[in-house]
Amino acid sequence: MTNKTNGATETKKTYPHSLTLDNRKKLRISGVCDIGEFNEECVLAFIDAGELRIYGSGLKIGKLSVETGELELSGNIYSLTYSDKKTFPTKNFFAKLFK
Repeated sequence: MTNKTNGATETKKTYPHSLTLDNRKKLRISGVCDIGEFNEECVLAFIDAGELRIYGSGLKIGKLSVETGELELSGNIYSLTYSDKKTFPTKNFFAKLFK
């Protein structure tokens, strides 16, 4: 995806999105652009199509790859909710993490 801002071209990486849920205990997601809020009960992942909220208990981020857009979670996963919203944070999780 390419955006033009003040004459400069900014290229945003896009990744194909898929997910695999194993026994409602382990979730692998591809196509993650960014992570919003997260705690033991909810993880907000941004994908190209909008938002993906994962609800559960004891949720832990096991793997997070900026280069490949992959996210792995473990815990008790109760629900996955997609939204068309594209409210990407102004300062992304990756930027805060690797500051």
